[in-house]
Amino acid sequence: MKNANKEASDATSFVNVFFNLSIFQFLTFVRRGVFYTFMINYLYMLMQTVTSTATLGTFNMIASALGQNLLWGRISDRYKLRTKLILIGESIAGFVYIIVFLIHKSLIVAGNRFTAGLAIIFGLSILEFFWSMSDVGWAALLTDITTVEIRGKVVGTLNFIASLGRMVGIIFAGYLYTDGEGFKNGTIFFIVTVLLFIGAAIMTLMSRHVKEKNVMHRQTTKREKEKQDVELASKNEKAYRWFLASLIIIVLGAASINQVFLLFIKLKPSQGLNASDPEMSLILSAWTVGGMIASIVTGGLADKIGRSKVLFMGLSLAVITPLLYSAAFSVPLMALIYGLNGVAFWTIQTVGFAFAGDIIPEHKRGRLFSRYNTVMALGWGPAGILIGGPLADIQIDRFGLSTYTAFVNTFNVSSIIVTLGTILFALKVAKTKV
Repeated sequence: MKNANKEASDATSFVNVFFNLSIFQFLTFVRRGVFYTFMINYLYMLMQTVTSTATLGTFNMIASALGQNLLWGRISDRYKLRTKLILIGESIAGFVYIIVFLIHKSLIVAGNRFTAGLAIIFGLSILEFFWSMSDVGWAALLTDITTVEIRGKVVGTLNFIASLGRMVGIIFAGYLYTDGEGFKNGTIFFIVTVLLFIGAAIMTLMSRHVKEKNVMHRQTTKREKEKQDVELASKNEKAYRWFLASLIIIVLGAASINQVFLLFIKLKPSQGLNASDPEMSLILSAWTVGGMIASIVTGGLADKIGRSKVLFMGLSLAVITPLLYSAAFSVPLMALIYGLNGVAFWTIQTVGFAFAGDIIPEHKRGRLFSRYNTVMALGWGPAGILIGGPLADIQIDRFGLSTYTAFVNTFNVSSIIVTLGTILFALKVAKTKV
């Protein structure tokens, strides 16, 4: 009877925690959709240079990586902090957003538009350094409250909710931006600040259901006992390093063509689709819809048939879809292909996170998830700056190839790079026991 009551109590507690996590995840991605959908456009309006605006994602990634790997991951592991890191990170971010807005607004009033753009770029990078403690806390917390048997399904469901939130945020952004006025007058800054403080309040409420040191008191399964074995933990940590190495290659390869693809679908009729703005929106929306389907399906599937098998499905699509871009002769066909690319990305994102959670030793979750988050963040900007952009430019400027040919060759190189990462994963990681 006592065991039955305990199991019922654990189930209720888990439902409460998951409900709060779902709301937090939804609001987080609404905020990202609202703020970042038109941020590049606004920066370009202020600074009038593509290179300057492209540094936003790169600097943010560097700041986040430094914060997570130097501080927050270690603090999370040492003091067993999860929800507190999220709470503090969201609160600091809320205040910094307001400071960034006020500084950039004063510079615009003074007539220094380029400097105002720089203030946003460096201000958001400083924000990201402190905000990244929330990313560490989230990753560790999500792994704490799940077991190997349900982790994929839970992560997939939360990613599905994230996609819904992002779509809602993008829709709102379309109404709020109004040719930059939404940023200039502070409307967008204030809205995301409110969302951040709501998220912090949710974490405050959820902390009552969560014990920082051991989030859920469940009976330890046989697999979890095996993970506590020192020798197995050591082997898993070695496998994790190889996993990150393969993931670096895969993410760089797959994300290197993000910016190139956006230009490719706008090429004139003799060379490409010549997609209109609504048609471009349709293609990009297909990617999001594909990701939503993948998130809700692949997580549970990975729980049933194994992480590696489902990851190989996603990786196969990541290899194939760039090769098909040049064969798309209509907008609906391109939307279908790009939708499959969305399936690929979110399969890797969902199942990859669950796989990392399976093999990371419990006492190093903060530090090792910091590395995982850093690798996934390579797709924010560095991949395009380091690989895709230069590769396309060299072919056009130095070898005289047409824009169409250069872009198609870049897509082919992307597939080759992802293939190399997949091979490394197959040889060094796929057979890891969890």
